[in-house]
Amino acid sequence: MVNPAPVPEAATTEDGAVAAIRRYEERLARDPGSLAFASLADAYRKAGRTEEAIRVCREGLERYPEYGTARLILAKALLDAEEPERALEEVRALLGRTPTDAPAHRLAAELCRRLGRLDEALAFLRHAVELDPMDRESRLALTVLGGSLPGSSSLSRVLAADTFVTVSFGTACLEQGLVDEAAQVFVRILQRDPGHGRARQRLEEALRAKIQRRKGS
Repeated sequence: MVNPAPVPEAATTEDGAVAAIRRYEERLARDPGSLAFASLADAYRKAGRTEEAIRVCREGLERYPEYGTARLILAKALLDAEEPERALEEVRALLGRTPTDAPAHRLAAELCRRLGRLDEALAFLRHAVELDPMDRESRLALTVLGGSLPGSSSLSRVLAADTFVTVSFGTACLEQGLVDEAAQVFVRILQRDPGHGRARQRLEEALRAKIQRRKGS
């Protein structure tokens, strides 16, 4: 008997996503007033069908404007669509109704960070950590955005000089694995120029690298 060839993991994941979408679509077709619209929108979003996710969320929120989970999914879909300002509007609306929603504070912090509004990002991160003390990623981001450098860093004094606060120097640090130093360079650039797109992008890379390093340790 010939054993069937193993199904690649990516294909299995994709098939599962398609099945989930079909299941939620059928449920919503049977009951158009169902809260399953949020699950369908999230499945669309994860499958890269961003515009459909936004449409389904908006239609569902017209019926259930206080459904916080759906509004959070809408904000994530808008972020995927590279509309962080509109995403932040949705998160603010959610927090206006449920100010103790830790995931909403976490997402608001990410949105503000991507928009270069570091002071606002710090405020949202503090709330997220207060509401969820086990949120390690928010604690990590809070440390980075707060301007903390390892005490033993050989570049601490160098970074005190504005001469080295440039994207090229920060990128060089990042490429050498000096994630903390790189992050602080980009933070300082954004403090002076919140609209600096390249610095925002590089800061995200530095944060991802630091999170991955922490997970691997």
